[in-house]
Amino acid sequence: MHCWESLSEIIQHPDCLNILLDIGMPVKHKNVRYNCRLICYNKEILLIRPKLSLANDGNYYEMRYFTPWKGVRVVEKFYLPRSVSKIIGQKEVPIGDALISTLDTCLGAETCEELFTPNAPHIDMGLDGCEVFTNSSGSHHELRKLHTRVELIMSATLKSGGIYIYANQQGCDGDRLYYDGCSMIIANGKIVGQGSQFSLNDVEVITASIDLEDVRSYREQKSRAMQARDQPKYERIEVNMSLSSEGDMIDLQLQPTMPKEVVYHLPEEEIAYGPACYLWDYLRRAKQAGFFLPLSGGIDSCATALIVHSLTRLVFEAIQSGKNPQVLVDLHRISGEEEGSTWRPKTPQEICNRIFCTAYMAMEKHSSSLTRQRAADLAEAIGANHLDFAIDSVYDAQVQLLQSTTGYEAKFKVYGGTKASNLALQNIQARLRMVNAYTLAQLLPQIRGRREGAPGSLLVLGSANVDESLRGYLTKYDCSSADINPIGGISKTDLKRFIRWASQPDTLGLALLQDFLDAPPTAELEPITDNYVQADEADMGVTYDELSVYGRLRKINKLGPWGMWEKLLHLWGDSLSPQQIYEKVRFFHWNYAINRHKQTTITPAYHMEAYGVDDNRFDMRPFLYPSFQWAYQKIEKAIEAMGEAGKRVAGPAEGKSDELK
Repeated sequence: MHCWESLSEIIQHPDCLNILLDIGMPVKHKNVRYNCRLICYNKEILLIRPKLSLANDGNYYEMRYFTPWKGVRVVEKFYLPRSVSKIIGQKEVPIGDALISTLDTCLGAETCEELFTPNAPHIDMGLDGCEVFTNSSGSHHELRKLHTRVELIMSATLKSGGIYIYANQQGCDGDRLYYDGCSMIIANGKIVGQGSQFSLNDVEVITASIDLEDVRSYREQKSRAMQARDQPKYERIEVNMSLSSEGDMIDLQLQPTMPKEVVYHLPEEEIAYGPACYLWDYLRRAKQAGFFLPLSGGIDSCATALIVHSLTRLVFEAIQSGKNPQVLVDLHRISGEEEGSTWRPKTPQEICNRIFCTAYMAMEKHSSSLTRQRAADLAEAIGANHLDFAIDSVYDAQVQLLQSTTGYEAKFKVYGGTKASNLALQNIQARLRMVNAYTLAQLLPQIRGRREGAPGSLLVLGSANVDESLRGYLTKYDCSSADINPIGGISKTDLKRFIRWASQPDTLGLALLQDFLDAPPTAELEPITDNYVQADEADMGVTYDELSVYGRLRKINKLGPWGMWEKLLHLWGDSLSPQQIYEKVRFFHWNYAINRHKQTTITPAYHMEAYGVDDNRFDMRPFLYPSFQWAYQKIEKAIEAMGEAGKRVAGPAEGKSDELK
């Protein structure tokens, strides 16, 4: 009912007169809920167009709430609610798959997922004479995905002409997704208008002037005409309005918009701007006081801190431009400023100091002076409020409690301890850091003198990357446990590229980041000795690059142990034997299976990678896996049948591309 009330206000507003409106809302027809577009003009609802194809995989489960419409070109009569009829004086409206016929052209609507289907509605609509297509979408950001979306929209009118008006949401969806805008206007397969992909703006408008005759000329093809002749007809809803002027009315100031090149961001820029815009929207809507990050001096927490730094730069630029006053209003509220405050930040670092706190939580025997210094230097460079303290005393107390309770003295492996005790002692440290992180996040605003009555504590940020989550290389309920994880959908490989990009003078200009790239990744949870320093890849038994390959084969290619081994024979066969590849595949699946339970409690992460492991929404899997023994035995039999070739590296195949490695 609230949707109908909102619709009534919109179509009655003076600013909405003489405009053809395309508005999305749920509609119940014969007690069935549909996801619909409502096409309106001058206080009249012309058509309710229900969605034909629902998004029901990956991040989307539309069928939880909606039902697909009955079929193509099916139109029925819908009776408007009495409250709406009283306001607009209209009792009924067509509902279904129909077109809008104006005095000068024909319009059709499709919604989001319908564009991505093999037999998209715009194909048949276009063959039946529809010249303008609208698409109101909720398409989320995914690394390197924009090319696919743009190419699909361009192809919608490239083959058979037409004008495609694509509007996409922008901002946090209230969950793990960021809708990344990039609204577009495309004519005959060429872009004539493109909105921003990442922005702090709540509303963005793009316009273009297009000659309808260009569409008609483009469609002068006999092959199209023969298909259009036999195309089943759509019902048309007529409206007494036109999108163009009369033929003899010439406006010399009005010219068609010229085609332009598509604007794409580098993957490194996507990492810098996407999560930053998401975090800003999340923060202001959550009405909290800022962020807290355990800053370890390693790649992952460094990348997370850089994303917050990117956020403060975007906020500062928006305030400096003065085009979006809401940004300063939001910053005042987040920072706890008094109503009517005149404070305007002079640098991004000043913003960062008000809303971002970091802490290096050391173990004196395990943490190096190098990681401590890197963390402090980065915090200073971006302006974060930084703390540095040791957790040895609380760690020692916990270990002593264990020993006094059980009589067992747990030791690290470098001191002769077992594998189980070595892991348990590491987990104690990791979980203590989580406890301290949440305590500081709750109290630091007050400790730092936040105005009495200003609501909010700090949101704790996690910094476990997608590859470590896939492998299970994290402690359950440790520092990876947080309120939100901006890098949880990004691979280690891409994070390194992002940090290298951010170190360049023409980007974020932080030369000190090279020190992070040069340092080997380490958890620093074991004692450092003269001949031992803990290293992530040695701990995991697999490289980060290999994990990215496993992740894509598992999720995107949908392969199990056998299929993965078979695929890797061709990808890695020039450097590894079939037996070695089998051992790697088996080792990965063993670790993946025994650690999958960790994904049931993993921190909500910004979705960015197509092989993400989020168990809540995107990658719902068992957390107690059955044995893979059948697949393993099949691989072993195949290797045995190869004879000596199964134990030998095949070498480069003739004509094989290095790109497959």
